[in-house]
Amino acid sequence: MLTQPEDYLDTETFARIKAAADQQETPVLIVDTKTFSRQLDHLIECFPYAKTYYAVKANPEPEVLSILRDRGCNFDVASRYELDKVMALGVTADRFSYGNTIKKARDIQYFYEKGVRLYASDSEDDMRRIAENAPGSRVFVRILTEGSQTADWPLSRKFGCHVDMALELCVLARELGLQPYGISFHVGSQQRDIGAWDSAIAKVKWIFERLKEEHDIELKMCNLGGGFPANYISRTNPLETYAEEITRFLKDDFGDDLPEIILEPGRSLAGDSGVLVSEVIMVSRKNRTGLDRWVFTDIGKFGGFVETTDEAIKYPLYVEKSGETEEVIIAGPTCDSADILYEQYKYELPLSLASGDRLYWFTTGAYTTTYSAIEFNGFPPLKTICI
Repeated sequence: MLTQPEDYLDTETFARIKAAADQQETPVLIVDTKTFSRQLDHLIECFPYAKTYYAVKANPEPEVLSILRDRGCNFDVASRYELDKVMALGVTADRFSYGNTIKKARDIQYFYEKGVRLYASDSEDDMRRIAENAPGSRVFVRILTEGSQTADWPLSRKFGCHVDMALELCVLARELGLQPYGISFHVGSQQRDIGAWDSAIAKVKWIFERLKEEHDIELKMCNLGGGFPANYISRTNPLETYAEEITRFLKDDFGDDLPEIILEPGRSLAGDSGVLVSEVIMVSRKNRTGLDRWVFTDIGKFGGFVETTDEAIKYPLYVEKSGETEEVIIAGPTCDSADILYEQYKYELPLSLASGDRLYWFTTGAYTTTYSAIEFNGFPPLKTICI
């Protein structure tokens, strides 16, 4: 069955997006700021006790960042460039977390000089750099978690440390003159198993208790990371179900006296607000009797669809053509054989589809423009229009 716009956006919103896209060459990402605002309102309603630190890497458009700024939200940034971009909008240093655990000494110093006092870490080397370049700052330690099998875009192995090392790092932070402030984790992006938060929160509680009992260190914050869902083809529970279950997990472990709770949403806020519009370049077969029909479009892995790697994220796709359909292989425009979007997962598109037809990719507001290449094959970065 073909995707229909009303499955993902209301009729009025899609009409506004389509009207904006009609004025642009493709590929172009249209971001509806009203949808983004509704997603933010919904998140705050679901987690009224939590502080929102938006993951800027998801979508750093100034219009998006300004909505968050005006709602009093905070920002999780991963580089000095993200920091400068958000600060240019008038956001003060106390609303930032340097959430990247892989950072140069001179970048830590830059953040410190700008006034940022909250840093993530997961290794002794990094902790010592923070102490040297951001003395007296608050630090939170990121731990390893399970969940890679049930997240569409896993974030395991590279980030975080074992709970035993987390204990050691908190003790070391105090010895170095830093303030051991909390523990963070990330269960994987587009995490479909809500239970992944249960085991992670239990680890956090264990660390809190051990540090208090054995080292007289009282942590104050639990950072639940991101992982909340956007509305792709593979459906998930609604956000309120996530919130109900996660709140229950927190109260099971901490009771009614919760520590400061931080969320780092990105995909769940920005994803649904975007529609990426591309154009069919060519439809072909590899031989006269070939069963596979190839659809080549002007957006590919290097233009913003990196998350189609291993066909991990499956974007809802709409075309205006109708009639009999057939399974297709969808590929991008570059001269790289890896630039195939979907081959194993078969989209069905009309046999009447032809060069010049437009493809509407829903739920593309997150991790598309920020993943697009600068000039691979000379193609420019993905253009974004906010409406």
